Amino acid sequence: MSLTLRTISREQHLAYIQSLPSASHCQVPAWADVKTEWRSENLGWFDQSGELVGAGLVLYRQLPKIKRYLAYLPEGPVINWYAPNLDDWLQPMLAHLKQQGAFSVKMGPPVVIRRWDSAAIKSGIQNPDVKRLRDVEATHIEPRAFEVSDRLRKMGWQQGEDGGAGFGDVQPRYVFQVPLANRSLDDVLKGFNQLWRRNIKKADKAGVEVVQGSYEDLAEWQRLYEITAVRDHFRPRPLSYFQRMWTVLNSEDPNRMRLYFARHNGVNLSAATMLVVGGHVWYSYGASDNIGREVRPSNAMQWRMLRDSYAMGATVYDLRGISDSLDETDHLFGLIQFKVGTGGEAVEYVGEWDFPLNKLLHKALDMYMSRR
Repeated sequence: MSLTLRTISREQHLAYIQSLPSASHCQVPAWADVKTEWRSENLGWFDQSGELVGAGLVLYRQLPKIKRYLAYLPEGPVINWYAPNLDDWLQPMLAHLKQQGAFSVKMGPPVVIRRWDSAAIKSGIQNPDVKRLRDVEATHIEPRAFEVSDRLRKMGWQQGEDGGAGFGDVQPRYVFQVPLANRSLDDVLKGFNQLWRRNIKKADKAGVEVVQGSYEDLAEWQRLYEITAVRDHFRPRPLSYFQRMWTVLNSEDPNRMRLYFARHNGVNLSAATMLVVGGHVWYSYGASDNIGREVRPSNAMQWRMLRDSYAMGATVYDLRGISDSLDETDHLFGLIQFKVGTGGEAVEYVGEWDFPLNKLLHKALDMYMSRR
């Protein structure tokens, strides 16, 4: 099968994404407008009959002082990753990006390699010899994903560092998901652990209400988010980032981004943003106050978001990134502990891959990043 690759319009790109069961929210055309510090391009793969069979959002970040770029396809491109002729998909892409002045390409194939159900993770947490998720036997392994990794290596792609910090926002390799396909809501709730079910009841009894917010409520979201940033020691994004995100994503699709608040006695205690692409729903950002934790607003809010996702016909509710550490002394351990209570599964992707088009500049960038 010979494929041709060329720049496509946003409309073509969006129509292609809408024809699929789902794709990453980092690969919808409007994501380029969220990431204003990058230049962007929409790529399309066409088969011999001229039909669009794959698409990719490329973000270009210029190197300081020279007209050379890092080309980044977050959680993309959206192509047939299991195609035996993966070369025919990726070679034209590399040639095109090189022409555009890219010295290095970074991509994140949306290919799942392993899954662990909650029971497997819990037994891992209870075993003192187990420190990482990868030390626990996976509940499901996708053999084709290993073939994808082998093919990429043979082509000269290099596997990126796990969650390597760096240029822009590197996407998580490990995420936590609650599968919703072919399950009843009752079944989903039964999958929650006792603590979660108890906390959902507690919030209900205390009269916690969960409501959807609008653009006007983003300032209130920001208040809770900044409280969270101080408590958890991270640098918060500015209000303008969320306002832009809301405007550009919802102008592409009115249901792309949602905002939720859990409130008690009229006071907002926790908040979250949610992203929707086809059958895939992501809990994207979360925030909470230091007060009112005893009425369990976060549990109530997650349960409402899950129910809304289910009502929309979502096949998966994605709680996004986790660390693969199962060590209780690790500062990120609380995150997996909170998420595992939903009875979902930990999911490992094949991670991010780099292709140095100019080895010297690629090396210089690596050194620059490691010093930061």
